[in-house]
Amino acid sequence: MEWKKYSGPLVIIGGIVVADRMTKIWAVDTLQGLPSRSYLGDTIRILYAENVGAFLSLGAELPETARFWLLAIIPILALGYFAYFLLFQEGTGSWQRTAFAFIIAGGGSNIVDRLREGKVVDFLNVGIGDLRSGIFNLADMAIMTGLFLLLPSLFKSRKNPESEVPAMAEKEENSETPG
Repeated sequence: MEWKKYSGPLVIIGGIVVADRMTKIWAVDTLQGLPSRSYLGDTIRILYAENVGAFLSLGAELPETARFWLLAIIPILALGYFAYFLLFQEGTGSWQRTAFAFIIAGGGSNIVDRLREGKVVDFLNVGIGDLRSGIFNLADMAIMTGLFLLLPSLFKSRKNPESEVPAMAEKEENSETPG
């Protein structure tokens, strides 16, 4: 295994996990029980929230056992799958490794919160007027960044277009009728 090509993703994972942990501790210590703060003409709001569900509190009303399986165990398996691609899959490009690092870091940090506390601390909200996001944290931003970085590779063709050109040219030559 070439450790040099994995040093960037490992630094990303470590940096995001540390930053996420520090901002969540800050939110608990300084925002809990206070009204929201608004910045940049109310584009950014900082407010404390505890989320027992997933994105936008999805699944918050589920029984505790179902939440545990859906929001901890299944994501752990998914992160294991991403880690496999990050570390062992041949042909994984640097953009994909970076994307997997963001997803692993954000997902892993949120999973640690769910396993330790049964909830995730959120504190950021963005929007204009009534058009607003849900309340989120740095780990959520890392997951979304990773997914955004993966998008181009999802739409990229797996076939090499140059390898198909001779076969197509050969078919055209054989299909011509003498005139």
